[in-house]
Amino acid sequence: MIVGVPREVKVGEMRVGLVPAGVQALVDAGHRVLVQAGAGEGSGIPDAAYRGAGAEIVADADAAWGGAGMVVKVKEPVPAEYGFLRADLVLFTYLHLAAVPELARRLAGGRVTAIAYETVEAPDGSLPLLAPMSEVAGRLATQIGATLLQKDRGGQGILLGGVPGVRHGRVTVLGAGSVGRSAARVAIGMGAEVTLIDRDLRRLEEADALFPGKVETLMSNRTNIEAAAVDADLLVGGVLVTGARAPVLVSEETVRRMRPGSVVVDVAIDQGGTVATIRPTTHAEPTYVLHGVIHYGVTNMPALVPRTSTFALTNATLPYALRLADGVDAALAADPGLAKGLNAKAGRITHPAVLEALA
Repeated sequence: MIVGVPREVKVGEMRVGLVPAGVQALVDAGHRVLVQAGAGEGSGIPDAAYRGAGAEIVADADAAWGGAGMVVKVKEPVPAEYGFLRADLVLFTYLHLAAVPELARRLAGGRVTAIAYETVEAPDGSLPLLAPMSEVAGRLATQIGATLLQKDRGGQGILLGGVPGVRHGRVTVLGAGSVGRSAARVAIGMGAEVTLIDRDLRRLEEADALFPGKVETLMSNRTNIEAAAVDADLLVGGVLVTGARAPVLVSEETVRRMRPGSVVVDVAIDQGGTVATIRPTTHAEPTYVLHGVIHYGVTNMPALVPRTSTFALTNATLPYALRLADGVDAALAADPGLAKGLNAKAGRITHPAVLEALA
């Protein structure tokens, strides 16, 4: 297999699909790897490191995409890359198709075999290729939210940890999965009052055991969500339904009732967002204010820390990439969890949740 690693072109995206150790593993397994010149620069990886691992450095995206049987990326193709989609291509990357129906149409129309990181499952039903970036994004959500609460950023002028004699900042986190637990961990570390909401009692029990006495856990229902959102200085959205659009849990009316200068960081924006007033933003223009509330909806948050994110992502994706490079059909047949990552093939969208979301 010839594996292509193009430079990411989404606004603000500094990650890269493979690190040199991943290239070395693929080359050792008998494959060729084409890395676009400069693809690793944003993550602090020079072309020389890839060349030393056995990669062939190619001049442009045309060569990285066009010369490869499988392309390994980080983010979904953007419109500038749609022309590279073709019938004999295997695409292995994050896709989040429920939020980008035009890309779904392009993948189907181009008859691409597209395997999405975010729907690959482990035997226990967890999402091993989504988890590392969810952990990064969750940690960043609190870090970014704390900064946006500063008065110079338009916030209320609140320090999440407070000081003696002054109340601590209040953080409400929707979802007790990887994103939510990571956001809560950082918020607790900062000294904030933290409320974690989920519909799964088992997850709330796990969070209570993980952060004993340091987090309030609430069952997800309209009453609890509205009260906790209105009371929050920082509201973090971290709800995921695999392959599907995120459920909208916070209404516009609830956002109107939040205090002016409060902050919403919706990590679920990749799947459409869980706050009614959120819309996708970019690292170039990450925030907007609506009803007096600061909204942050960047769809590729982990790109802020590309060195950490790139290595964490490759640790998770490389074993799957090696199997796919040895033979896509055989790899999918041998691993039902990897087969759940298949989102498009032979002109059809194949993942049931994605199909339902796009209907």
